[in-house]
Amino acid sequence: MRNSLNGRGSGRVVAAFVLPVVLALGATPVLASPPPPALSGGEVVPDRQPSTTQDGVALLRVVVPDQAAVDRLNALGVDLAEYRKAVDDGIEVHAVLSPQEARELRGQGFDVRDAVPGQAAFAANQAERRTAMSAAVTAAQQNDTLTPLRAEWFTSTDDRRFLSVEVKSSATDAETVLTATWDSGRGTPPDSGGTATLSRLTDAGQYMYHRFDYPLPVTQAPSRVTIKSSRGGSVTVPVTKWLGERRTPPGGHYVSDFVDHYMDPTEVTGRITALAAEFPRITQIIDLPYKTNGYRRAAQAQFGTGAASTFYVTSTAYGSQGGNDVSLALTRPEAASSPLSVTVTGKDVVVGLATDASGAISSTARQVVDALNANTAASALLTAATYRGDQGGGLVAAAPATRLTDGLKAPQSVSREPFQMKALRVGTKRGGPKVGVFLYCQEHAREWVTPLVCVETAERLLRNYAHDPRTRRIVDDLDIFILPTSNPDGGHYSFYDYNMQRKNMTNHCPAKAADPASRNSWGVDLNRNFSVGSMFDGYLGASSDCTSGVFAGPSELSEPEDRNQVWLTRKYPNIKFAMNTHSYGGYFMWPPGAYKEAGRETLPRTDLGTENYFWESSRHILSAVQERRGTAIWPGRTGPVPDVLYSAAGNSADEHWYNRGIIGWDFEVGADLYDPATKRFQPVGFQPPFAEGHEEAMEFSSGQIAILEVARAYSGDRRRPGSELKVTGRTGASATFTFTTDEPANVYYTLDGSRPTLNSPKLVAAGTREGAQRITVDRTTEVHWFSVDIAGNVERGYRPGGPGANYRRQRVEVRGDR
Repeated sequence: MRNSLNGRGSGRVVAAFVLPVVLALGATPVLASPPPPALSGGEVVPDRQPSTTQDGVALLRVVVPDQAAVDRLNALGVDLAEYRKAVDDGIEVHAVLSPQEARELRGQGFDVRDAVPGQAAFAANQAERRTAMSAAVTAAQQNDTLTPLRAEWFTSTDDRRFLSVEVKSSATDAETVLTATWDSGRGTPPDSGGTATLSRLTDAGQYMYHRFDYPLPVTQAPSRVTIKSSRGGSVTVPVTKWLGERRTPPGGHYVSDFVDHYMDPTEVTGRITALAAEFPRITQIIDLPYKTNGYRRAAQAQFGTGAASTFYVTSTAYGSQGGNDVSLALTRPEAASSPLSVTVTGKDVVVGLATDASGAISSTARQVVDALNANTAASALLTAATYRGDQGGGLVAAAPATRLTDGLKAPQSVSREPFQMKALRVGTKRGGPKVGVFLYCQEHAREWVTPLVCVETAERLLRNYAHDPRTRRIVDDLDIFILPTSNPDGGHYSFYDYNMQRKNMTNHCPAKAADPASRNSWGVDLNRNFSVGSMFDGYLGASSDCTSGVFAGPSELSEPEDRNQVWLTRKYPNIKFAMNTHSYGGYFMWPPGAYKEAGRETLPRTDLGTENYFWESSRHILSAVQERRGTAIWPGRTGPVPDVLYSAAGNSADEHWYNRGIIGWDFEVGADLYDPATKRFQPVGFQPPFAEGHEEAMEFSSGQIAILEVARAYSGDRRRPGSELKVTGRTGASATFTFTTDEPANVYYTLDGSRPTLNSPKLVAAGTREGAQRITVDRTTEVHWFSVDIAGNVERGYRPGGPGANYRRQRVEVRGDR
């Protein structure tokens, strides 16, 4: 709020506004501009401010000797900003003044100085606005270019059909509106299926593309969709089918459905241990080297009612190791003027509160805390702290003996000691060079369905090995590692204490955040604690706040749970594939998983061949998920993590991909369920009723089996890829081309007639969720190239590092160059 002259608002329409008569003594009309008066310090203020101010009005510094002078300015009706600062010669305030008002204030003896820096921003803002509006008008007069990214139909639960469309516009402003229209199948009118407006997707302030927020239900599978822009752009593309590829069915005696209730980490670990004992020829248990902190906490008690008079104590031993046996009493002595005292008998601590001359308690929370921490016998049992950093100046009341407690509610069958994490290794040739696959679940404690997925997969592999040929081939040809619970301590806490626990149980909080009421906020987000693309390297999606749900920990890989994953993938370098199973939402994702907020700079994108391999494998994996009950993971929820979800700094998939080249996916089980009554998708949550959780475990275990099939196909891939050069456009002065491959593969090429090698330029993606780049040349060019698939097979058997010349070559003609 600012005061205004004569009680008017701060807006002005006349520059030479005359101050009230009390200030402008005998004021006469201004007929000409007199020379500018000198200011204190020799500065000069022109009658009219530079053109960067509005109507010559500016925000000027005024220095007055005292508050009385400020009051006088207010009484005169001067438009003062809510700003004041002590300076050597008085008080600096800021006033909105025209040139004449400034002169008249100086005539009254006020020290009016120069303008406040930065006020030229008004004109700059206006100019920027005019430029933006002009650009918008120009854009409105020009057709934008629409780049189709994806257009697919698919079936989901109850065989219902849905349509998903993604399109990028060259006009990135928020005023650009895209509308999709589709047919009802081949040969039907173009608009017979329906029409809908797409939503504009932005992330970290950057335009990504347009899409439907949710797949749209359709009665018939469309064959083509047309997208039109409010800017005039238009594109028509075919609609392809997403998922539903034909997969080889399991044998007639294939058995599944081995989980019938939610299981805590102790039960899950016992389950895989029992499986290893039952199938010793094709399994082994791997004890991971780093034990967790354990399902344990220090015992605590809190005293007081208001923040200033409240303090809490924490046992030095864990509750299960004697902390729960410690007690604290606050007593009021009978005598007046008693000193504050601390006595310890065994594990019982008694604080004798101080009293004043009248016998009233005079001890403050801070004094009690200091006394407890200074007493050698008491500090061996407990430490004390004021409430969340408060000064603790409030008086403490007497309290009976209170036993400290760790508050943990799990039955005694759940050990309070550091947890021995175990992985189940499955395979008949576990010591050889077989391709390894790492399946791990429950990094986040509250995701109760995920360990069931890993357990179900282990059961299927072992119990079908003897009689199902497909399972036998998987187990014989791969080296499989299954870690069903990656966060056992947090998992126990979620089951028995706080079901929404996401993190582990290790408390890294300082005293101001370690009181008993904060207990459900302690822990480290294990999927933010890895060393690649971490918060510590400036990536987005994690926090340094120890009570945040995405707390990254005190340092990279500070947590034993995560060091166990790194150890496993280093110990067994044959691991080439991985799957991290989370919930919920129905996502299927892969690296990169994080970006920096400035410029939305992601970790290095996978190359085009690997990206296409992720997509092609996804169809096989997600078709397996769909077989159970028709659940389709949407194409809009499939892709690199930042493209479809958010930035997750320090996640495990990035750790394994960038540090060890492990091709890794992330499942988010629990796809939204479509409600035909409301025609809306409904989320399922972290802990759905078990009937729903069971179905999720069944369908995503099928997805894990399909990942093993993908890995097996990779291990036996000896087929060489093929590629073609395709000219996509010509002008009189240029030609544009790209390459296509018959399987996911990278293309290396040269344009200068030299021999292509693995150091030559590599074909890249045209953009996020777009296809291959198009290369333009302005003269007739001899293009040399070769392709390499993900398994390392080279087109035509060409040896990039050798002397051979059996690479591909083609002449791209530019007409004007003839």
